Amino acid sequence: MEEVIVGRVVFRGSRIHGMGGFARTTIRKGTRIIEYVGEQLDKAEAQRRCEAGNVYVFEINDTFDIDGSVDWNPARWINHSCDPNAETDVVDDRVWIIATRTIRPGEEIVYNYNFDLDEYEDYPCNCGAQQCIGFMVAEKHWAEVKRRHGDKRNGKLLTPAAAR
Repeated sequence: MEEVIVGRVVFRGSRIHGMGGFARTTIRKGTRIIEYVGEQLDKAEAQRRCEAGNVYVFEINDTFDIDGSVDWNPARWINHSCDPNAETDVVDDRVWIIATRTIRPGEEIVYNYNFDLDEYEDYPCNCGAQQCIGFMVAEKHWAEVKRRHGDKRNGKLLTPAAAR
């Protein structure tokens, strides 16, 4: 796929996974980078799609979720990292990707997808960060993942004893 430019972001090939979003200009901490958009779903339909393998469903409130797998949502290409420079925030039922630190031109924009432990082994992480846990899970689950699998650093899975 060719490059796609949306505001401050250019979407192109990424070493992490497929496409990625890269800063075109300096993006200051706290800046709303891009909105994660998609089809609004009730919880039952969202659950059905998740069970069918859709990883682009994003919770927005107690009643509805967004399915971001639509072509008109380039934010779906922003990759996961265990060393994120952005995060998501839901404001008035809109999902924003927001810089958590200054992001320099050319730097890939990444956030932690914060997946639960359910089926986490189906979602290996390829971010390459020094503290990469090896799976796309929320940081609050890292200790449990390390207990189960050891510690992954620099792309190598260490045994629990070696990780200490």
